[in-house]
Amino acid sequence: MWIDITMTSLAVALQTLDTYLKCVEHLVAEEKFRQAKAVVEKFRAPGGLGEFLQEKLVERREKTDNWVGIPDLVKALCLCPILRTEHLSSMDALSRCPRQALPVDSAKGQLAGAPLCMAQYYRLFTSCRLPGTAKDTLVKCNSSVKPEQEHIIVSCKDQFFVLNTTMNFQRLSETDLLTQLEKIMKMAEREEERQPPIGLLTSDRRTEWAEARDVLTKDATNRDSLDMIERCLCLVCLDDPSGLDLTDTNRALQMLHGCGYYKNGGNRWYDKPLQVRKSLKASEIHRNQRTSCSEETPLEVFS
Repeated sequence: MWIDITMTSLAVALQTLDTYLKCVEHLVAEEKFRQAKAVVEKFRAPGGLGEFLQEKLVERREKTDNWVGIPDLVKALCLCPILRTEHLSSMDALSRCPRQALPVDSAKGQLAGAPLCMAQYYRLFTSCRLPGTAKDTLVKCNSSVKPEQEHIIVSCKDQFFVLNTTMNFQRLSETDLLTQLEKIMKMAEREEERQPPIGLLTSDRRTEWAEARDVLTKDATNRDSLDMIERCLCLVCLDDPSGLDLTDTNRALQMLHGCGYYKNGGNRWYDKPLQVRKSLKASEIHRNQRTSCSEETPLEVFS
């Protein structure tokens, strides 16, 4: 079902910059404010970058249904490691997002009740950020030919396993999923079959990871394995105990990067937007990076 959505208004750059300076003035020292003001004046000078970008936004608004929607590569230009985290609350939407079956969300505040564009919601489980030597690429991993069997990737002891969440396009029960997870944990215990902790590569600088990925994809088995990881709905990370006291700092480090490469750091895949972390004493859903959608979207999906 399609719903007509009111076109989002476009702010005037000069007004936005004046508001920005008013806010900054109360937050920084006088010298820092003078520096910020100088940058703003240069940005909005006639014929400057601000005027150019404002014209581009006007053009985009004329050509697109939702000019606010983030272009795929806007956040893919950062070549630094992408380790970020946010708390979420449930997995009820896991099967609804890929099928575009979520109820249409509505705005809050002054526009309360107005329907919102749902495009970002459906990128949450179907997208992956692929590394590049110059810039990353955001890809949407789904099939337009026929429905694909949905799967998640389970990481345990730095190894990655495919877990199909459906059978004959019917969702598996919680009991069946638990049985599969127990089998994966037993398989991960076989030390003689363990592979190097390849998940660590996704925490490297993006250029280095891009070069390593190019080497890996030259092998057919590696290429197929990467494809399964990149097309999964999300990751479930079954972490080993860290051996650290459960302080707020240590819990944050465990969620962010598994407390380093010497503990659970290789039990992650930072190119996917969502990862579910489970250990003996805690479980969280956390978000690694914001390329696929804005900050508020996952909170709405999982609330």
